[in-house]
Amino acid sequence: MNKQLITLDINDQLYQVAVTPMDILVDVIRKEVGLTGTKKGCGQGDCGACTVLIDGKPQLGCLKLAIACQGKKITTIEGIADPVTGELHPLQKSFLDHGAVQCGFCTPGMILSSKALVDSTPNPTIDEIKRTLAGNTCRCTGYILIFEAIEAYVKARAEAEVK
Repeated sequence: MNKQLITLDINDQLYQVAVTPMDILVDVIRKEVGLTGTKKGCGQGDCGACTVLIDGKPQLGCLKLAIACQGKKITTIEGIADPVTGELHPLQKSFLDHGAVQCGFCTPGMILSSKALVDSTPNPTIDEIKRTLAGNTCRCTGYILIFEAIEAYVKARAEAEVK
């Protein structure tokens, strides 16, 4: 199949990549761009490991054609850390501090789904958190520590805004 050159805006950096019309975004991000934080799990849209933010909304990279993402702002897990210092995003830190990371395979998708939620709903309820993460599978943690990490991040962020 013939490839064509496209430009993708990933983590505020432009990448020119040659893709076929059938190349999926997660493969292009991992193989062509070299950002391996985004995981490829089921490849069928069931596990959420491949979640990225496209124009701020969580999307499954295994179900998105790369060619359809031209002109959109794509954010991977690597893109939420401080670009100058490399310091982790506070939500990433909260996951670590609360033991919400075990094998880590689902973590990038969990964090990006959670980030999209708290960016649009600054004080989400536990039910909103659970609904948001319903499409993200974790076989290690049992989810409780993940929910606690998100709630702690929300609380810390609210306290920081008051100061």
